[in-house]
Amino acid sequence: MSHSYRAIGWNRQKRNYDLLVLSFIFVYLGIFIGLGAFIHPNATIETMLIRGLGTCALLMLHVILVIGPLCRLSSAFLPLLYNRRHLGVAMFFMALAHGGLSLFQFHGLGVLNPLVSLFISNLRYDSLSGFPFQPLGFLALLILFLMAATSHDFWLANLTAPVWKRLHMLVYVAYGLIMAHVALGVLQAETNPVLAVLVVIGVVMVMGLHLIAGARERPLDVEIATAGKEELIDVCSVNEIPEGRAHIATIYGERVAVFKHEGRVFALSNVCRHQNGPLGEGRIIDGCITCPWHGYQYLPETGMSPPPFTESVPVFNVEVRNGRVLVGGVRVESKK
Repeated sequence: MSHSYRAIGWNRQKRNYDLLVLSFIFVYLGIFIGLGAFIHPNATIETMLIRGLGTCALLMLHVILVIGPLCRLSSAFLPLLYNRRHLGVAMFFMALAHGGLSLFQFHGLGVLNPLVSLFISNLRYDSLSGFPFQPLGFLALLILFLMAATSHDFWLANLTAPVWKRLHMLVYVAYGLIMAHVALGVLQAETNPVLAVLVVIGVVMVMGLHLIAGARERPLDVEIATAGKEELIDVCSVNEIPEGRAHIATIYGERVAVFKHEGRVFALSNVCRHQNGPLGEGRIIDGCITCPWHGYQYLPETGMSPPPFTESVPVFNVEVRNGRVLVGGVRVESKK
């Protein structure tokens, strides 16, 4: 959490993470271009660089897309989620360099404007092998630009978390465009099946992990409410909640996190105000409920962030009767 906006919220972990990402990029490009020059001695350095940047961006995109479901399956991957936006911005610049060099290489030396040439130089939309795949990559790059440009918390706060989240869900549209760009482009020209196999593995991995994570989440959405919203609903036993942790239950379509702290029980919305992270999967640190995604904190008694921060989450009325936790189905505004 930060009380004021900064261009980049540097800390030691982020510096080490970014250094690791930059090291990977340079090592990958060096190996790719070196091996490419050996395998394809007649290929130009521009061609090898375009291919290297493109494959590097594609590999990074796959890593980005599997971080989310991996974190749903194991908390060991949460450090990757914490820095995912940095990886996303780095991936965008790799894609931008790939697209920029490609635009210059294939459209920059003619009489037409390169962007005009990109869209009208090939109109074979009825051909599989000759389909104009480059515009697909351009459209994907536009989406990635919007995501990179709005990755800062300034945009998250001003667009609001739901709008920002929907905007960044367009990454799956970009992924589809990119995979079509690859399938209709390089895979049509490449005779070696290894690349096609790697692409299929990547798609199956992304889809498979999302399906597995979704299946694991499904039980959390089973509603336990059978009474009216004004009535208290039995969600669990007090003994089921570890100290400093939460039990998550779905009441009238909303996930509620029931925390135990110093012998008392509190019920709050399970959705963090920052990026809709799962508060119930976090824990209480220094007396504050701490989101496992990016560390945003809320006081369990009120749902308010500790001063000077102003974020808040809704709270719910809660009682303990005969060792059972009863939660009201009506939201109560955070107690300022």
